Amino acid sequence: MIQVAVERRRAVRVLLLDAADRILLLHGFDPAVPGVTWWITPGGGMEAGEDAVAAARRELAEETGLTGVEIGPLVAYGMTAFSFRGQEFEQEQWFHLARTVRTDVEPTGGGADEHAVLTAARWWTVDDLRTTGETVYPAGLADLVERLLSGGPPVPPVTL
Repeated sequence: MIQVAVERRRAVRVLLLDAADRILLLHGFDPAVPGVTWWITPGGGMEAGEDAVAAARRELAEETGLTGVEIGPLVAYGMTAFSFRGQEFEQEQWFHLARTVRTDVEPTGGGADEHAVLTAARWWTVDDLRTTGETVYPAGLADLVERLLSGGPPVPPVTL
């Protein structure tokens, strides 16, 4: 059996809310696991020398085409482990809140490998998140969004 080394990486995710208090999620899949799909927040790995806010802006532009979005406060932090294209990852990730009035999203390119697996974008209400039968990451997203809408950014950020 071949052992695959675990790649450790740092990532930023954007909890992007629109004027109707809906959150943007992207639909994706892993080509190595046919038939399994999920919804995730925009975001991804931080590049060398890049801080979380710069990475959030870059990832948001690459994955949605949205630029000029002000990246807000850090609202959550967590660790996750996952496999993608047969590579195991351990990811430390920061979640920043952001708002936009634009709801038209269009991937603009960037990482061809990454964007080949993002198939759709959708704005979700908290009720949508609570009632869906689809897989949504991170776990507990509905509770976090509801908390943000009712009480604002938590201090300190919550751990996911």
